[in-house]
Amino acid sequence: MSFQQDYANKKMSAADAVALVTDGDFIIVPTGVGEPPALLSALSEQRQRLHDVKVAQILAIRKFGYLDPKTVDHVRHVALFYGAATRAGGQAGWIDFIPNYFSEIPSLIGRGQMPADVVFSMASPMNEEGCFSLSLGADYTMAAVAKARAVVLEVNPNVPFAFGDCHVHISQVAALVESSDAVLEVGLPTIGPVQEAIGKYVADLIDDGSTLQIGYGGIPDAVVMQLTHKHDLGIHTEMIGDGILTLLESGAVTNQRKNYLPGKMVATFALGSAKLYKFMERNPALEIHPVNFTNAPELAGLNDNLVAINATLQIDLLGQCGSESLGHLPYSGTGGQADFVRAANRSKGGKAFIVLPSTAKNDSISRIVPVLSPGTHVSTSKNDINYVVTEFGVAQLRGKSAGQRARELIGIAHPNFRAELADQAKRMGLI
Repeated sequence: MSFQQDYANKKMSAADAVALVTDGDFIIVPTGVGEPPALLSALSEQRQRLHDVKVAQILAIRKFGYLDPKTVDHVRHVALFYGAATRAGGQAGWIDFIPNYFSEIPSLIGRGQMPADVVFSMASPMNEEGCFSLSLGADYTMAAVAKARAVVLEVNPNVPFAFGDCHVHISQVAALVESSDAVLEVGLPTIGPVQEAIGKYVADLIDDGSTLQIGYGGIPDAVVMQLTHKHDLGIHTEMIGDGILTLLESGAVTNQRKNYLPGKMVATFALGSAKLYKFMERNPALEIHPVNFTNAPELAGLNDNLVAINATLQIDLLGQCGSESLGHLPYSGTGGQADFVRAANRSKGGKAFIVLPSTAKNDSISRIVPVLSPGTHVSTSKNDINYVVTEFGVAQLRGKSAGQRARELIGIAHPNFRAELADQAKRMGLI
């Protein structure tokens, strides 16, 4: 049978494809815009016939009908990382959560610690060899493809065909659904004066020839905007977005001085504009790989001069980062922050930056605190943190004592809180 005949035999409506889901199934969905809207809409419409089905995903983007507290006995979302569509449900308790390092989700699936009965994913059109590209999110989805009873792809001509270990063969697929809507676009975050100030401090410490991992958010993007004058930067990251595209267009990124996969940008998912998705189409300079390749500290750290830039919500005077909750209330997730902090620490000449505004709520609350708020989820440990940057400067912590760390962090806190922080540090015996 030819690939085209096999394709025709497996093509069906979204409603028919969702009929492959049975009670108790655990459905794996890729990160962000890799989520398939036709399939998840059809699942939402059929949810009342199902029982105890779970949908696991990092960073759900759209608020599909199944995200409903009244029907969680039928279909429940399981967050691997919260976003705007799932945060309220997580805080209210009707959306569940699996703690994880992004790099280790494939091993959770491979070892059977996290089920993977069905895969729902966006995919590019099939190529002449019978392969589809999961370019928008190879992440943990490729591991799920290897384990799942049924792989269901939503094939869309607007999904780029990317190179790398992100291809699924027609023989691995149970059902195909076609759609043609534009891939969802996600704009750059707002950058204000505080973000710009932090970005300048970080940019000044990034040397020509460095390889970058850039997290999502206003401050990481503020750093990016101040790197356009740099030379021969490389990219080894989890997310490729429009900020990286800006660096490519400016000539700052060439990937030529990378010692690990020279000449290649590496990422595990894409989140950005139609322009970005078009750029990804059969681009030989870009490879999309599973997250246990892109984020594994022992692999990412093979890049010399690896620079990791990630944001946090709160940090204590020892350097513990609470990047994913507001007290006990979940906000996001660990994601790849700890992965890339550790990778940069392994890298020859590497630098790991944790960035945050010094205050919240119109300067009424210090984000640098004596101890983390009760219940805060620690995302990155005190043992891993190196550079911490606010709009008031840079604290370098790695290799320093508890007292030295406290003084460094107090020095970059908002001036209104420094005396109070110093008093608390003395009471705690830190200084």
